[in-house]
Amino acid sequence: MTTGVVDDTAVHESPTERAEAAFRRIAEVDRPEVWITLRTREEVVADAAAVEARLAAGASLPLAGVLVAVKDNIDVAGLPTTAACPEFAYTAEVTAVAVERLVAAGAVVLGKTNLDQFATGLVGTRSPYGAVRHAVDPELVSGGSSSGSAVAVALGIADIGIGTDTAGSGRVPAALHGLVGIKATLGIIPTHGVVPACADFDAVTVFAAEMSAAVAAAAIMAGPDPRDPRSRRWPADVRLAAPARARLAVPRADDLTALTPDYRAAFADTVAAARAAGVATEEVDISALLEAALLLYDGSVVAERYAAVGEFLAGSPASADPTVAAIIAAAGRTTGPGFADDMDTLARAKAAAATALRNFDGLLLPTTTEHPTIAAVQADPIAINRRMGTYTNFCNLLDMAAMAVPGAPTPRGNPFGVMVVTRAFDDQVAIDLAARITTAIGPSSVDTDAPADTEKQSRAAGRKRSRANSHNPSRADTGTPVLVGGGVELAVFGAHLRGQPLHWQLEEVGARFAGAVTTTDAYRLTALDTVPPKPGLVRHGAGLGAPIRGELFLVSRAGLGGFLAGLPAPMGLAPIELSDGRAVIGFACAYDAGRAGTDITAFGGWKAYLQRQN
Repeated sequence: MTTGVVDDTAVHESPTERAEAAFRRIAEVDRPEVWITLRTREEVVADAAAVEARLAAGASLPLAGVLVAVKDNIDVAGLPTTAACPEFAYTAEVTAVAVERLVAAGAVVLGKTNLDQFATGLVGTRSPYGAVRHAVDPELVSGGSSSGSAVAVALGIADIGIGTDTAGSGRVPAALHGLVGIKATLGIIPTHGVVPACADFDAVTVFAAEMSAAVAAAAIMAGPDPRDPRSRRWPADVRLAAPARARLAVPRADDLTALTPDYRAAFADTVAAARAAGVATEEVDISALLEAALLLYDGSVVAERYAAVGEFLAGSPASADPTVAAIIAAAGRTTGPGFADDMDTLARAKAAAATALRNFDGLLLPTTTEHPTIAAVQADPIAINRRMGTYTNFCNLLDMAAMAVPGAPTPRGNPFGVMVVTRAFDDQVAIDLAARITTAIGPSSVDTDAPADTEKQSRAAGRKRSRANSHNPSRADTGTPVLVGGGVELAVFGAHLRGQPLHWQLEEVGARFAGAVTTTDAYRLTALDTVPPKPGLVRHGAGLGAPIRGELFLVSRAGLGGFLAGLPAPMGLAPIELSDGRAVIGFACAYDAGRAGTDITAFGGWKAYLQRQN
């Protein structure tokens, strides 16, 4: 039996075999601090067996047997939710909708993972359950607050890790471990069943070793839910792809001073890789964004953290982390006028960001500034944590999406992470651009010979095994996985084909290439007397024409409406019969205009005709 969603060596493993392998790996790595509640082997194997039974009964399960580690501020029915504070614990009666959707798709929950208490931190050390050590070098921080979920994936235990990201918690641990971390547009993945940190700025996120696995999980979790009043759906004009000739903004040198020298060199190499992948880059001033980032903890926005758990912490629970308790206690001293002032500042920062990125498809940033040791963070818990959020903190405040992926390694061969940050709802654009960059860089690598002991090497090997267990959902366009589903199929046969003079109109609305198509033999093609030159596709009837080659794109509904409103005579949109039996919307031509043109049906397509003319 196969799961249908994994590649390489794992493709022949059944869900129960994968579950058994996970518990062998748990014993091998001996990292108890990763978990707050680890389900028993018997429970997990029983769930995996139930997935096998569903498959045998004919169920379609895109995540069949995929093993999930869930951050312990997200509810799973029947398991305690602690938010890394034992006195806060309660047993969840209902599973968070994001996890519920994964399980419905065949995923199996391994357990609940450790975190920076109440999701307050970017280091992974602020927990009474112990500091979560880095997967390869246990002297280094894992990154937080979603530390346990990231390390469970990096160690090759879980296929995907579910976390939350308010300040960067779904991106910083990814960067420190060479993982992929998706922080979708706020509300796209509902936060129902999540202990709030800052309710207006919280996001459920996913970690995976490969982009395809992360995107597959995010796509399944996405979609509004009435139990989350802040949940959102993709808009009618959502962009379904990045343009072929994309433009990325990058920070000026003055905006990169927070980086260590190694990280600055790695970022320069990553920018060079983006250019090599055909992505144009240009430096912009992002100081307004960096100033907005300070408001998440240093401004009145932090009052939302007090609203979430301030009264509970005011009771001085014995296991409260002192740093977390101090941050949230201070949040209780904010004022209404101060909050209003900060909301005005954020509105202005959003406008400044929109202006700075107006001519770009996204912003390429380093994910974090450094990789500190646990000892350094314990000696200076506030300043290092604040610095590590330099490039992540503003994202949710300004309603932006981010795709965190491995960048070029540091000169010492250590992991380095970058983010493609985009406007709200341009998540698919971020994924496409991140894929181009990572493809140009090549497989991410970590210097696994650097650690002296075999324990570290074993953990690095575990991460490589995790990379082998990647998912392979259906893909389109450049081969990158698809997060934003749907769209209307649109067939084109002339000036809108790739490489033709009007193709830019498709790119302008974020259309996604979905493959080559051919019509039935009911159509004839004529060259029209237009500027720019274009053909007209006219239906004459079965057997009265010839198969005509074209291309299929996925277009948002609003984008399709825009085409219809702007089409010049004699062009129009009409159902087109394809050779595979489908009927799709496509560009067609008025019958009279087609008869007046030059018949070029014999060429079988517009590009073939143009080649003959040259």
